[in-house]
Amino acid sequence: MTGASASLDRPHDYAAPASVLAPHITALRLTHFRSHAALTLECVGGAMVLTGANGIGKTNVLEALSMLAPGRGLRGAAFDDMRFERGLGWTVSADIATAQGPVRAGIGWQNGARKLRLDGANGKLDDIAHILPQLWLTPAMDRLFVDGASGRRKFLDRFAQSLDATLLKALGGYEKAMRERNRLLQEGVPNAASNGWLDGLEEAMALHGVAIAAARLTALDALAVGLAAIPETAFPRAEIALAGSLEAGLRHQSALEVEDAFRARLAQARRLDGAAGRTLEGPHRSDLQVIYAAKNMAAADCSTGEQKALLVGLILAQAHSVAAQRGDVPILLLDEVAAHLDRHRRGALAEILHALGGQSWITGTDNEAFDGFETVFGPAFAAVNMAAKMTETDAGEASLGSTSS
Repeated sequence: MTGASASLDRPHDYAAPASVLAPHITALRLTHFRSHAALTLECVGGAMVLTGANGIGKTNVLEALSMLAPGRGLRGAAFDDMRFERGLGWTVSADIATAQGPVRAGIGWQNGARKLRLDGANGKLDDIAHILPQLWLTPAMDRLFVDGASGRRKFLDRFAQSLDATLLKALGGYEKAMRERNRLLQEGVPNAASNGWLDGLEEAMALHGVAIAAARLTALDALAVGLAAIPETAFPRAEIALAGSLEAGLRHQSALEVEDAFRARLAQARRLDGAAGRTLEGPHRSDLQVIYAAKNMAAADCSTGEQKALLVGLILAQAHSVAAQRGDVPILLLDEVAAHLDRHRRGALAEILHALGGQSWITGTDNEAFDGFETVFGPAFAAVNMAAKMTETDAGEASLGSTSS
């Protein structure tokens, strides 16, 4: 495997450090969000399992939770598309238990603007990210290993942001400078003014690009530690690497040296990039490589079941790493996670989630896929039948948050 790599060969206890905190949602309220005109759930701090037929609104609940995080949520959809009806805004509010005390967070979309409130005051999404770190796994990510590199970069960057909130600003700054540089290069013959402008844009790209690469390497190393903590008997062990010129450079050069070299290469590549209509080198071209270690096989060549197991292992490793690095356990949003997992791996998943000590929101079509979860989690387990919940809501009943299994 080429690139900046991390080899995973040390079994460790996968339980989160005893000193970490476990922020969790105690109550969730949706108004005019997707298929839910109004929905309230009372929550436990362990496993929140949402069951029901496809289309009943399980994933919509997870998407609502992901609104309490920077970005556009687990579907990456337009905020207007999340409205229950045209002309209406939507709101998501949550009561959150933290070591510092309870927090009430609410986020809404109204008149083309998204606003966050924390305990009644205006807040920023970076603030809620510190209070309630989140990671998620969705069926759309099942093709992570076989589709293009863009999805794998986003996957790693989302994890990296949970360790370094400044990455989002670096990503935005790099993309903005690169788009403007591409536009100038496609306009034709450069002049003194445009050359000066290009110098400035390439300076910004070098600065932000190296910051992105450095954050990714930090995330890669943290992920390697987390992966080594997951028992190989539960999920296949992976070897991971980053293929990218800046990431490779930072392994043996200073950040300043890598910046200077990248800026020089950008200047030299203006004619070539202009002809191509895009920038041919940079962190926007990097790729996360994953290998099934026991078989020495690229994840892209593994079976569907093996790919799912590798992906679940990566998410669990991320959660362990966030807990170790930040001192709090992230909430996990696991949509249809049991698909392609056999009974042994479903049981292992329950044990690992319980050992991590955080709150997990898990969806599935029926309770059978979660046999054993209640035994593992005890009173920290709740199963919500979404069809029954929707009936309760429609009938205006006050009983909320079924905990029957």
